Amino acid sequence: MEPLGMSTVLLLTCLSCLLLSAIWKSGARQKGKMPPGPTPLPIIGNALQLKTHHLDQVLQKMSEKYGPVFTLYFGMAPAVVLHGYEAIKEALLDRGNEFASRGKMHLIEKTNRGKGIIFSNGETWKQLRRFALTTLRNFGMGKKSIEERIHEEAQYLLEQFRNTKQQPFDPHYLFSCATSNVICSIVFGKRYDYKDKKFQAMMNLMNENFEIFNSAWAQFANMFPTLMEWIPGPHHQIVSGSLRSEEFVLEEAKEHRATLDPNSPRDFIDCFFIKMDQEKHNEASEFTMENLITCSLDLFGAGTETTSTTLRYGLLILQKYPEIEEKVQEEIDRVVGRSRMPGMADRGQMPYTDAVLHEIQRFVSLVPLGVPHTVDKDTPFRGYVIPKGTTIVPVLSSVLHDSKEFPNPTEFDPGHFLNKDGTFRKSDYFVPFSAGKRICAGEGLARMELFLFLTSILQNFKLKPLTDPKDIDIMPRLSSLSNVPQPYKFCLVPC
Repeated sequence: MEPLGMSTVLLLTCLSCLLLSAIWKSGARQKGKMPPGPTPLPIIGNALQLKTHHLDQVLQKMSEKYGPVFTLYFGMAPAVVLHGYEAIKEALLDRGNEFASRGKMHLIEKTNRGKGIIFSNGETWKQLRRFALTTLRNFGMGKKSIEERIHEEAQYLLEQFRNTKQQPFDPHYLFSCATSNVICSIVFGKRYDYKDKKFQAMMNLMNENFEIFNSAWAQFANMFPTLMEWIPGPHHQIVSGSLRSEEFVLEEAKEHRATLDPNSPRDFIDCFFIKMDQEKHNEASEFTMENLITCSLDLFGAGTETTSTTLRYGLLILQKYPEIEEKVQEEIDRVVGRSRMPGMADRGQMPYTDAVLHEIQRFVSLVPLGVPHTVDKDTPFRGYVIPKGTTIVPVLSSVLHDSKEFPNPTEFDPGHFLNKDGTFRKSDYFVPFSAGKRICAGEGLARMELFLFLTSILQNFKLKPLTDPKDIDIMPRLSSLSNVPQPYKFCLVPC
């Protein structure tokens, strides 16, 4: 018998793959009567059809073919994608309880282990989120007291800006320090000097982890966890980085425990210890040292990177559109003047500035795919049945860039949030913090920070780009888990 030729072997291999794919896809789809979607390949799923950058744009094209609800395979794991306002509203708002659970991500599972607020589920999530919201409110979130903390930090930030002496600088680190210090005042009961070595190390560590999580390495590690365990790469640094972050919080927690006064809690950590002591005889209590550390890191991370990135992106956009910057400064001068700092009470009288802030968040679409959800049981949805445990991907950018709600959605235009008479226009499509049961717990704090920091900066400085405004690139450098602006330097000129 003659040996098979290479062409015959390749043909048989291709036919086998196609057959396996058909059988695998048919079995998976029939099991749950799942939504349609592109044909997956065995093992790798739809990986070849997904770009690691601008994934939201790939999903936009797929939705045009398969509709607002479709199925993708990230490796061998199916995910149901929700695209557009109606589908996301129906799932996260109208049927919020059914879609409230958090989907799994391999790298997150390795570090958070189902603990904390953001990536936990069940009783862990319910109890810790309720406790966190109550504690944040008690320490001033949405109140005058937290506004005063932001004002204090804004003064430190402005002083750092003045020290640049109108020379070019990268604002990344300073914005991270400022936003981090606001949440530090709530979680740890103190702020850190921007030159504090321990604080600097934590800031650098957080930035490194954020970059890795947003990289192609992390995406592949989440899709092919077993394979990527054996392949060298920066994704392996996540666990060691997480452990170093935990050590930072643990050191703070030990100091708090040693000086704790149950009758006078100073911050989130004190309140958590008090709750731990109250439930020390409850073996099923969620108030453990592990959850204290993870909750603190959740608040610390979420309260730093998202707001600082939005501010950094916002200043880049305003450099490209100096006429918009000028209008904001005119409104600040008219409503606030120069004798005092802008306050939250001013926001209602500053519709143009409010519109610009909303447009920055809409245009940036900081977390374009949202954070994944899942269903805890087989769930009927729009004529399909989504099997228990299936990942749900709500594409938030599809709502924020809806062309009917926001004409010319890829253009930066504050008019998207202004009525014809110049008053502020609200929109149900404004979902940068997601929607429903899992909406960001720190939304109120983030909105205050964005308004107070941005207006304080523009009250005191004019932005001076290093290039012609028309040449400034405002497209994201990284666009997978998060849209991150191009690195840049600029100058600040005192008004």
